[in-house]
Amino acid sequence: EKEKWEVHNSKEDPRMFQKGRPEYRSLSCDSAEPAQTLPAEEGESILQSVAGCEGSPGILTDYFHKLSRLPAERRAALVSDPRFSALCHHAVTAIRLFSTPDLIQILKACVPLAVPASHPLLDACEAEFCRRAWDMGLEQLLLVADCWRCLERSVPSYLGILFSYANLHWKDLTLPQFVQLLYIIGEGRRSPADLAQKVESTILKHLDAFTLEELGAICLGLFKSLSGLSDHVMRRIADRVSLQMEDMSTYALVNVLKMLRYTRVDHVPLMRELGKVIPARIPTTNIQGIMHIALTCSSLHFFNEDILAAVATSLPSKVSYCRSKDAAKFLWSFGCLDYEPPNAEEFYSSLIKQLHMKLREFSKFPEHLLTALLGLAFVKRFPEELIDFALREEFVQKTRGSKYELNKDLFTLGKSVEIECPTYQGSRLPPQLCQEFTEVVLSFAEREIYVRPEIVEATSLLESMLGGPEYVKNHMILPHTRSSDLEVRLATDGCPIPFNFKDPVAAKKLKDMGVNLTDDLISQLVKGRAHSQSPVEVGNEAGIARQERGDAAGTPCLGGALTAGAKSQAEPKAGCWQPQEVRLALQVSNRNHFCYSSKRLLGLHCLKRRQLRLLGYVVVEIPFWEWFPLLKRTRSEKLSYLHYKVFCPAL
Repeated sequence: EKEKWEVHNSKEDPRMFQKGRPEYRSLSCDSAEPAQTLPAEEGESILQSVAGCEGSPGILTDYFHKLSRLPAERRAALVSDPRFSALCHHAVTAIRLFSTPDLIQILKACVPLAVPASHPLLDACEAEFCRRAWDMGLEQLLLVADCWRCLERSVPSYLGILFSYANLHWKDLTLPQFVQLLYIIGEGRRSPADLAQKVESTILKHLDAFTLEELGAICLGLFKSLSGLSDHVMRRIADRVSLQMEDMSTYALVNVLKMLRYTRVDHVPLMRELGKVIPARIPTTNIQGIMHIALTCSSLHFFNEDILAAVATSLPSKVSYCRSKDAAKFLWSFGCLDYEPPNAEEFYSSLIKQLHMKLREFSKFPEHLLTALLGLAFVKRFPEELIDFALREEFVQKTRGSKYELNKDLFTLGKSVEIECPTYQGSRLPPQLCQEFTEVVLSFAEREIYVRPEIVEATSLLESMLGGPEYVKNHMILPHTRSSDLEVRLATDGCPIPFNFKDPVAAKKLKDMGVNLTDDLISQLVKGRAHSQSPVEVGNEAGIARQERGDAAGTPCLGGALTAGAKSQAEPKAGCWQPQEVRLALQVSNRNHFCYSSKRLLGLHCLKRRQLRLLGYVVVEIPFWEWFPLLKRTRSEKLSYLHYKVFCPAL
């Protein structure tokens, strides 16, 4: 989706960094109104003389320069004037006769003249600049690139030459030239891989000399071009920003947040300072900026109520400016962090209304609707009309053509509706599709989730404690929630009930793997950072979050818990639910199930526990802050802990 400059409700200038140094005047195209406008009569005189013009390069250059100084309303009419077309034709004919400075002057004049990106004059200019590029200086190359950006013309061949030239002359780059180059890289949405290491070393070299606006421009350029950045360099940038945030424009700050999110760096000082600085600015921030602030919090699992409450308060009055993507990501962010703002009904109803307004966009961008609906589901909101639309066969087929992998998201939404909305009468996923999705999820779980050391250890100890592998099952009770459970069944007298008569997956894997709980492994489990996701978390949890999804709102729709003996499609097939038994679903969690440095569960994991209870399970928490340290302790201490967890809830 092509991003446009934000003009509504915005006080931020995306080129503010260029105003911080005089050197940018020779590197960038000034699109501001000319200080001295040309009288309309003189412009008319120039156009009248075009017919008799012999095409002298100097005269043509002067004509373009003067016409670019006409009043705005007169310039707007030029493109459709046959005399101006004749002038452009003369320039195309004489294109190789212009000196490079003159040709640059003509291209600069095309910006205020608003020459269309597909105009033949620009075709000729692009070809000629590509031919001359290696004979130009870096300052000229950057200026021409900026003109192309202002004209909104895509010039991949020219940019390729610019990047190659910059690579060969890297040592000659001045600080402003480097920042302008990254700005152009971002606008071109293209990341030259061979420049990555040089970019990082140059950022570190000039880190203290950059203005705060330049740091924002650098981060935006890297973010737009999907350029990676090492943890070390990102942390160094964040170190400086966290100390000077008050002096930074909101636009530049949001750009830093985008890159922080992209690199998944958990910089606590910056996020804490953000909680102090940004809430007061949110009312005057444009809607996309607000969205990126909320999305950064959810992507980094950083819960700050002051930020989220300020976002929720400000959003309803600005919701009409939301694109489908914005609405989806707002909903995702609040749902991911499981936050209900004080104005929840107004907040969610305004976003749901916007989703209905943008319904046509979802046919082109199906991922946005699924993002929105999942975020809503996390907080127990199920707008049935939108869900019916999302689960129709036509829409499901559109998701198959998306560049994103959306099967897991469809699966999570479809099964959640089955469990939580018993009166829902709309479209549903076909059973064969659910079976297909289930097999994919379970196959991944067998390879990556069931064999996690903290889960394997708990499974093994429970088997010993309860009497054998038939008394505990390491599996996914609800495959659509993408994390495992240790299921135990107890009679009403507290005695364990055998039910798992198949060879347990985890036990089999343990024999094959020989997992050793070394001190180093335990240390990694206990001290791991929130952003350092294991392959399990990347494949499992990030299945939704990789797109940094948004969510939508609806009216709460909760079903009652199933009575004993009731059958749910989410219920495992093996074994029968005895009327007098208690089913425990033990949750061996890890830090990626919670908000950063807290005991607040993320939305997906709240949804899972809620649905387990609706199906009649007793959810038993084995949280990482209790279990991981115990992994270092004696076997008897671990058994004692698990005994308490299993038998006390039942008593």
